[in-house]
Amino acid sequence: MKDVAFGPITRLLRTYHLFQKMMRYPKLLGRMREIFLQALVNRGVLTEEELERQVLRVLEGEGLPPTEANKKRTRQALIDLLFATHFSEKEADDHINLARKQDRFRNLNRVVNAEGATSKQIKKALKEFCAIPQGDLYIDPSEAEGVRVALINHFISNQLPFIGIAKKYITIRDIDELVDHTYWSPRRSGRIGGKAAGMLLAYKILVPRLAERDPELEAHVRVPESYYFNSGIFSDFIDYNGLHTFHSQKYKSRETIEEEYKHIAELFQRAVFPPDMVAMFRKFLEMVGEHPLILRSSSLLEDNFGHAFSGKYDSVFLVNQGDLERRLDEFIWGLKRVHMSTYGPAPILYRRDHNLLDFDEKMSVLVQKVVGQRHGDYFLPFAAGVAFSRNTYRWTPKIRSEDGVVRLVLGLGTRAVDRVAQDYPRLIALSHPGLRPEGSAQEIMKYSQRMVDVLNLKKGCLESIPYREVMRVLPQDASFLALSYNRDGHLAPPMFKGRSEPLERSCVTFDNFIRRSRFVPLIRKVLRRLDEAYGWPVDVEFAWDQDKLYLLQCRTLSVREEIPQVTLPSDVPNEAILFTNSRVVFNAVIPNVEYVVYVDPRAYGRIPDYDGKLAVGRVVSRLNRSLEGRRYALFGPGRWGSNDINLGVRVGYEDINRTLILGEIAFESQGVTPEVSFGTHFFNDLVEARIVPVAIYPDEPGSVFREDFFLKTENRLAELLPDAAPFQDVVHVVHVPSAAQGGYLHVYQDAESQKGLGFVGPHKDAKP
Repeated sequence: MKDVAFGPITRLLRTYHLFQKMMRYPKLLGRMREIFLQALVNRGVLTEEELERQVLRVLEGEGLPPTEANKKRTRQALIDLLFATHFSEKEADDHINLARKQDRFRNLNRVVNAEGATSKQIKKALKEFCAIPQGDLYIDPSEAEGVRVALINHFISNQLPFIGIAKKYITIRDIDELVDHTYWSPRRSGRIGGKAAGMLLAYKILVPRLAERDPELEAHVRVPESYYFNSGIFSDFIDYNGLHTFHSQKYKSRETIEEEYKHIAELFQRAVFPPDMVAMFRKFLEMVGEHPLILRSSSLLEDNFGHAFSGKYDSVFLVNQGDLERRLDEFIWGLKRVHMSTYGPAPILYRRDHNLLDFDEKMSVLVQKVVGQRHGDYFLPFAAGVAFSRNTYRWTPKIRSEDGVVRLVLGLGTRAVDRVAQDYPRLIALSHPGLRPEGSAQEIMKYSQRMVDVLNLKKGCLESIPYREVMRVLPQDASFLALSYNRDGHLAPPMFKGRSEPLERSCVTFDNFIRRSRFVPLIRKVLRRLDEAYGWPVDVEFAWDQDKLYLLQCRTLSVREEIPQVTLPSDVPNEAILFTNSRVVFNAVIPNVEYVVYVDPRAYGRIPDYDGKLAVGRVVSRLNRSLEGRRYALFGPGRWGSNDINLGVRVGYEDINRTLILGEIAFESQGVTPEVSFGTHFFNDLVEARIVPVAIYPDEPGSVFREDFFLKTENRLAELLPDAAPFQDVVHVVHVPSAAQGGYLHVYQDAESQKGLGFVGPHKDAKP
């Protein structure tokens, strides 16, 4: 290295400006120079040994003795001069800020790991760290990881599988931004819960802060404007109103839980939030303005690995229009509704089934601006739905399971995740987007979406309206992308934008949206990235509006543990076959079924009133409990769990969770068609409970359905439930060995050939 010469004045000025910046933080001067020296060494300007030799030369030239004080002073001056010479002003700022970050990081590390540290203390230390510009120099990754884990555990989630992934993608500054959007009680700490955590993690995987970004994902993937009302608010509400008796609700009998939950709304209506919480809610609504909101459940357990809690808790839409005090009242009641769903029968029994009962479950609420635009009195996005990185519903061998599948609807996505009336989403196999399960134009029109869920801003409620009415207020582009038209038995989408055709000949197909928009390649990329990051298949709820994909929810997908290959037995006598099926078939072998509960579709259809049909669901629920520990199958009309009681028996997860098989039967005369329910909350329940869905179409050519076996053998209903005898004409309980000379029901399902078989035969030794 050449000797330092006090040359051009510019070098002295740069050194002077550097020293001025350094002197703003006099306590950190030593650490700054350590960082400067390391940077000089790394850049090859000099070594530490060369620096020491240069120090001695300078002292000798100045005639100064080599005392420690003189060497230290000279060493500092040389480091400053050399650093100012070889590094730009921006680089100098980054290195100074690195020293500052290291200082504030040590404080943050101490606070976040201190026993009993409060959220307020941690937030203060976090803010002090994040107030320093990010720059291009970072804290040592191994040190930062520990702090990220502690912050995630405190503010986001304490679930270890989640933390193991999140620590790779969620940065300290991401958590700082989250904290800025978090509302909490000053008296109780809390976390944002599983649903909010999953959404945040998915977005940071796709659009990371520090790693290289994909330009397409950065340009077109968003999350809605979101705010986190964490679980401390829930705890504070319970404390303030003395509702601690609900902590033991989960240990009561199912009957008691169901009965007491009927009265919980009255109790929650009378309960109040502390005044400071109400003031906080009011301030929030003033800030967010009159934009429609959705209050989404985000309990601590929700959307965790292997336990999705699909549809178990409530979410509430608010139009959020008009007078502030009225909006406040509606917002508070919405929070209460989400909170009280914590104590509902469905989530408690789900937790009981999955050995989660002893966990101290708490509810957070994810409050989001609803994605969409106002069109007349309606507010809605163009489309929404649910997407899966693995497609277990392959209606043709061409479809690649690993490319995923989408369940897409016009408007709000509620119709994509619930089983609704005589309505169908568009199923898109992402490996072959143009392939459909349906064949003819008539079938496509039959199995299409008829109603659209919207927020009616004038009426102030969520509403389902005919799609044609919606299309009349949407821009012309929406018709071009969403609709196809029937022209003399040929169904096709419009070839050009702006072409007007009669809505009476239309149906919702999304054909142009699939072919001509960026949606399919974008959602395929999103699913692939998330699947790789999670190391497990994922389930994503989304909305699409104005050429943007909005992530609403992301969780690991419950995947059925399918047998790799199933071969249907070829030696079954014809008289032993009870049914065959050839649609929506998943690989499965279910041997040794002892009982069959059969809800006669024809008799169910003849029940004239709502209450009578509702009572059938209660009988099924009681049989589900009575047959616990027995191998039983459940068969019935149309769509189990539909919100339209005329299309299927009204049941929830807790009413069918002990059955091995859920069979849906569609006689042509009944007009009640089983739905391809893959992707609904109800389907997720079946997967998690390892229940095999079976769709049976008795009137299809070549199909077998021995209705007489289910109807004309001895009905054991009154034996199991004596007071349910009046329902014997509708609900039949068959003890298979008694009806089949000691045989049992065995069910084989072959996904590759899309063929299934149910037959009676001797008891098998194979494991269930």
